[in-house]
Amino acid sequence: MKKQASDMSRRQLLKTLAIGSAAGAVATVSGQAMAATDMPATTAKKADGYRETEHIRSYYDTLRSK
Repeated sequence: MKKQASDMSRRQLLKTLAIGSAAGAVATVSGQAMAATDMPATTAKKADGYRETEHIRSYYDTLRSK
C-alpha cells in the first residue's frame, strides 16, 4: 500500500511540472505578443513641466507663515 502512495505522489509531481511548463510557455508567448503591439500616443502635446504661477506662489506663502 505504501508503494502506491509513493507512485501517486510521483505522478502528481510530473503532472504539475508538465502543466507548469505549459503555462510558462503560454505566458512567455503572450507577453511577447503584447510587447510587439504598438501603443497609441496618449497626448499629442507634451506638458511644459512645472511652472510657478501667482496662484502657486500664494499657496507657498501660506505654508511659510505657519
